[in-house]
Amino acid sequence: MRGFTKFALHLVPGLLVIGLVSFGRPCVAQEVDAPDGRGGSGSVVAPSGWLELITPLQPRVALKLYGFYIGDLKTPVAQVDVAIRATKFLTITPSYMYYSVPASGLNELAPEPAGFTDGYSENQFRIDGTLGFSLRKFEISVRNMYVRRFRPGPADDLNRYRGRLLIAHPLTVLGRSWKPFASYETYYDEGGGGWDKDRIWTGVTLPLMKQVAFQPSYLWERSDGVKDVNYLLFGLIVSTK
Repeated sequence: MRGFTKFALHLVPGLLVIGLVSFGRPCVAQEVDAPDGRGGSGSVVAPSGWLELITPLQPRVALKLYGFYIGDLKTPVAQVDVAIRATKFLTITPSYMYYSVPASGLNELAPEPAGFTDGYSENQFRIDGTLGFSLRKFEISVRNMYVRRFRPGPADDLNRYRGRLLIAHPLTVLGRSWKPFASYETYYDEGGGGWDKDRIWTGVTLPLMKQVAFQPSYLWERSDGVKDVNYLLFGLIVSTK
């Protein structure tokens, strides 16, 4: 019964609906998985900057380009999304992501001295659906994501599931609409990984001008086999519309 309860708690965010983008769209794409981490404890603080460029292609289709740099781990991340608004509430988004962690970043993540001398790179194909709706001014989105992780040999490629629940609430401050948000996300990896990663994320989206917004946020990430990561995120969102 205890095992079933744990499974149900992890699955609830994904069962609420299928989904990716929310109103106002807080978005964090960065991803770091150190290969073959084992046991241990500790944490890393990673100040990180990111840029999101949004270009509408059609009334219901938008191209989104992301660039991240995870400080302390010296890790660049690139991502391309094509967000397709299937219905009023549902958005389907296929995407591609690439990241590369140098040996120094892997050693920083390792809970015990590991002595990595080579870096690690990974390509990911992802597709997700997000259901977004409002409830008494609270903006709620639920995302389910399938990820195919293409890992360098001899490691096997893997499938991953990510489920996220995000809640935002607009506030008027000095005549501008600020949007604080909070989310919880859980990961399931095949091949014995199971429910091996959790994220708690909170921040606020601040409009700077009509087409530009600034998003400071904090994200805590726990992963089996590596140190916890405390991301201090500073993002700039630019729309060409």
